[in-house]
Amino acid sequence: MFLAKVVGNVVSTKKTELLTGRKLLVVEPVDFVDQEQAGASLVAVDSVGAGLGEVVLVVQGSSARLTESTRETPCDATIMAIVDYIEMRGERTFAKS
Repeated sequence: MFLAKVVGNVVSTKKTELLTGRKLLVVEPVDFVDQEQAGASLVAVDSVGAGLGEVVLVVQGSSARLTESTRETPCDATIMAIVDYIEMRGERTFAKS
């Protein structure tokens, strides 16, 4: 599981039927302290209604297919939570505005 920021959308009119109705978002891994980019962008299936600019938690691999909306879906990354705030060592490093 890793922290990421939603930075874009992927629109695909032709895709496998198992992905029909699923929102695909571009996410960029970010650091837990300052939410600065910490890795290469990737596409994730949105299972929680995330939007552009939101900080989210993403799972990859077989865990990506364990949410209610991604069961039996050919995906390798799933957004499974929208982050409200992050506290580290007693200090809040992020709060959703």
